[in-house]
Amino acid sequence: MSEPTVWHIIASEYPPQRGGVSDYTHVVAQALVAAGDEVHVWCPSSSASKATPHVPGIVVHRELGALGRADLARLDQLLEPFAAPRRLLVQWVPHGFGFNAMNLGFCLWLRARAKRRHDRIEIVVHEPFLRITGGSWRQSAAAVVQRLMTIVLLGGALRVLVTIPAWEKLWRPYALGRRIPFRHAPVPSTVAMVHDTTGVQSIRATYAAGAAPLIGHFGTQRHGGTETIVRTLSTILEGRLDVQLLLLGRGGLELRELLVGGDPARAARVHATGALPAPELSLHLSACDVMVQPYASGVNGRHTSVVASLAHGRAVVTTVGELTEPFWLESGAVQMSRVDDAAEASRLALELLSKTEERERLGRAARALYDARFDVAHVVATLRSAG
Repeated sequence: MSEPTVWHIIASEYPPQRGGVSDYTHVVAQALVAAGDEVHVWCPSSSASKATPHVPGIVVHRELGALGRADLARLDQLLEPFAAPRRLLVQWVPHGFGFNAMNLGFCLWLRARAKRRHDRIEIVVHEPFLRITGGSWRQSAAAVVQRLMTIVLLGGALRVLVTIPAWEKLWRPYALGRRIPFRHAPVPSTVAMVHDTTGVQSIRATYAAGAAPLIGHFGTQRHGGTETIVRTLSTILEGRLDVQLLLLGRGGLELRELLVGGDPARAARVHATGALPAPELSLHLSACDVMVQPYASGVNGRHTSVVASLAHGRAVVTTVGELTEPFWLESGAVQMSRVDDAAEASRLALELLSKTEERERLGRAARALYDARFDVAHVVATLRSAG
């Protein structure tokens, strides 16, 4: 058995703050503690009314402030009592660390921790950097600075974990020839499975009385993803008039407005829950016959919404695109259409409603794919490995 490690996770958000990085950090921190390690989470203060969740073995330090020069000097002092070399695990999203997504000072501080104090800096890349073209001049300027930030980070990093392989292709050139190990670590489900048959049946009775089929969609997207979702789900509603649609998670209410418009018939068929506590969300996922999860750039391993659907053994219809890893096609665990083919996605979803055996097969295959690639145990094993 390997020796316990003391982890210092630096994250831009942590529960009760909402967000994908927040949920991911909490799940991974719990798993590291369960594996026998000690975890310190360094994050900003929270204005949320709820308290920070208490987990034995996890110490939360809301000490990042705005990550300016004075904040970083104070952070140096707070880290000083811990035994060197410290293991700093940075949850990297460039917009998460202030200064209009251009906090070069934070990156220089991390490199200094590596060079002068010999701390072990490891980066988990959730998002790499902005595109240089296609936006405003401010976005282009930020994109250039973020690439400089990447060079600085890679100048001090001992190892980089990427949530999808595409991020390695984008980041590796900025290592400038330095031989830094990159490891693939897909994002695990942040919604723990709740086994409650009565609760699931109650939810189905609420949204899909009788034998009405219930199609679910979890999450909303930026960068053009909403248009893809609306087009696909609208085609499904038009294709079968007894289908009930359940929109789960934050943004569902706004998505419902886009789908319903002023149509009272649709209003009776489209339901939105808004944000739900994880146990309630789990029951709602389990209540759905089919999950329809289209993504504008194609499904990939950083989409926690589809990963949660896999973990719950749901039949999934999704899209293949530029960021889709090969294993999605090879696994046979999901049904896939092109990102621009809403009619095909609709056809696949509606066919599954009438093919019980295929739907059940996909559900089993989905869970098997989750266990093989996404379970948090894989992330922990990668983190605790030597290289």
